[in-house]
Amino acid sequence: MPGGYVGSILAAGGVTLSLAFVSLLLAVLIGMAGAFAKLSSSRPLRMTATVYTSFIRGIPDLVMMLLVFYSVPALLNQWVQGMGWDMTIEFSPFGAGAATLALIFGAYMTETFRGALMNIPKGQLEAAQAYGLARPRIFWRILLPQMMRLALPGFTNNWLVMTKATALVSLLGVQDVMFRARGAAEATGKPFSFYILAGGFYLAITAVSLFVLSRVARRYEAGVKELAR
Repeated sequence: MPGGYVGSILAAGGVTLSLAFVSLLLAVLIGMAGAFAKLSSSRPLRMTATVYTSFIRGIPDLVMMLLVFYSVPALLNQWVQGMGWDMTIEFSPFGAGAATLALIFGAYMTETFRGALMNIPKGQLEAAQAYGLARPRIFWRILLPQMMRLALPGFTNNWLVMTKATALVSLLGVQDVMFRARGAAEATGKPFSFYILAGGFYLAITAVSLFVLSRVARRYEAGVKELAR
């Protein structure tokens, strides 16, 4: 396995990680908003969130990515030309990939956070309101810590799946690990070696993520276990 290609593939790991973390941050924000919308007393908000999660989870990830990167700019350019404006709209591969992954996994995060919020005893919120705590303080001091503990298993699974899904963004031209591995495989005629290397990179991310998130889970479970004794 030529060393130059190996170094090139591993160097692209920073792009893959950056894509994963940006997508995760956006997906968490979307998921939080979607979860609160689904639990809202407002029927339009609940319906909007339900349509969003049903629509996104019903379309394959690759189809969604191609729609965002190719179809949306094409439709916008048709509209722009119809308005008589002299401009062309294009999405960057990295931005389109991150936005698509955020939309996809924001739907799954919505269900994860919704389930966690529903398992928080309502009596705690009622007690906090009775004590006169403001809504932001109730969220930061009561809802968020418990939601993180309850949502962590689902969050971990979503993060691992999303990390592997970043490989799809290579089809848009982002020079991540899979893009470099495919180029090396085509140039050398040794696809097995380079795809195994790429697979090992994603496996390493999975192993590190599981270790870190398991430590986080034990930290959040510590107080609960003590109270249960």
